[in-house]
Amino acid sequence: MRGMMSYDLMETIRNTNEWMGASARAMASYPVWGLAPHPMFKLMSAWGRVTERSFARMVIKPDWGIRSIPAADGRDHLIEVETLLDKPFGALIHFKVQGRAPMPRRVLLVAPMSGHYATLLRSTVASLLPDADVYVTDWHNARDIPVSAGKFDIEDYTLYLVEFMRALGPEIHVIAVCQPAPLTLAATAYLAEEDPEAQPRSLTLIGGPIDPDAAATEVTDFGRRVTMGQLEQLVIQRVGFKYKGAGRMVYPGLMQLASFISMNIDKHAQAFSDKIMAEAQGEGSEHDHHNVFYDEYLAVMDMTAEFYLSTVERIFKGLEIAQNRFTVAGKRVDIGKITKVAVKTVEGANDDISAPGQCVAALRLCTGLPEEMKAQHLEPGAGHYGIFAGRSWRNNIRPLVLDFIDANSGTGPGRNAPQVRAV
Repeated sequence: MRGMMSYDLMETIRNTNEWMGASARAMASYPVWGLAPHPMFKLMSAWGRVTERSFARMVIKPDWGIRSIPAADGRDHLIEVETLLDKPFGALIHFKVQGRAPMPRRVLLVAPMSGHYATLLRSTVASLLPDADVYVTDWHNARDIPVSAGKFDIEDYTLYLVEFMRALGPEIHVIAVCQPAPLTLAATAYLAEEDPEAQPRSLTLIGGPIDPDAAATEVTDFGRRVTMGQLEQLVIQRVGFKYKGAGRMVYPGLMQLASFISMNIDKHAQAFSDKIMAEAQGEGSEHDHHNVFYDEYLAVMDMTAEFYLSTVERIFKGLEIAQNRFTVAGKRVDIGKITKVAVKTVEGANDDISAPGQCVAALRLCTGLPEEMKAQHLEPGAGHYGIFAGRSWRNNIRPLVLDFIDANSGTGPGRNAPQVRAV
């Protein structure tokens, strides 16, 4: 079967590297080598530890790791992650704060489906929890979804978002990070026509490719250079025998990870070299900056082939969102129909994935929205990850987003939020 041998070969290479790391770590850690105090053994052990951990992380879904938060009453409140809606390709989850009354602010974070798990937004979630009830789209790994579950492309993704928004009710505020920004805009426009009462109060789009042609990046250049036929031959594989989704056509997470690393190969090589030296000198720790970052960065998931290919063909090549020509189930979704949902865009001045200009294009498409309900922010010095995590997000962007939510909220202080609706 086409692609299955390639998929299993990639997994074999990953597994072999993990085994080599474990073997080197174990062999170089024997106490007897203390009788021959040569630095080679410490370097070998350090290389083994870093290599084993790195390749093992690639097939492990990270835990959210958010155990508790401080609240206004001066107590720490425990966090329970509960699933509100569970569908074959993704779930709607809620970070329930035990013992806390419902918050006036209710936020749906639309996580990217671009090779990493939704836990990539862990710090974003943690920063919002003290001030809001937080819901997240938790996308499933395509390799674990049986072929019998059917297809999942960008139209299905959009309809998932529509269902999640309907379930949460009209008092929700939506924040879409990176890849889902154009489809979240389309889902909002879909609701504006099909179910106006279910529209969110506000929509914040962070670093998303609404109009990829507005500013060229390496990502958009790649999309122009490669034909769809070439792309399918190059990157699409069939899930191997090890997983529940055996036989499903996917864009493998390992291949996406390779492309991520290749964009900044020198930076990553230096980071791993520094980590190995630190481990060899006894200066490494379990939760140092390197491990915290790469435990998440290296954990990747597969995307369905139809989702990846339709994203490239329709969002990047066809510019269907940018030109307001996107259709769902044969029906055109008119972004100009958004008239009651406040829209804000956030971009990073140094973003090399969704460059400044790509996301703010959403405001141009919202022709039916009054200017006073539109807002934009360009964060100086911030790269792609900095606009939703890290110092720029915490100190500058997060307060602006919360102010935007409050300015466009229909809930007063202390008003109980509506419950999740049945759909």
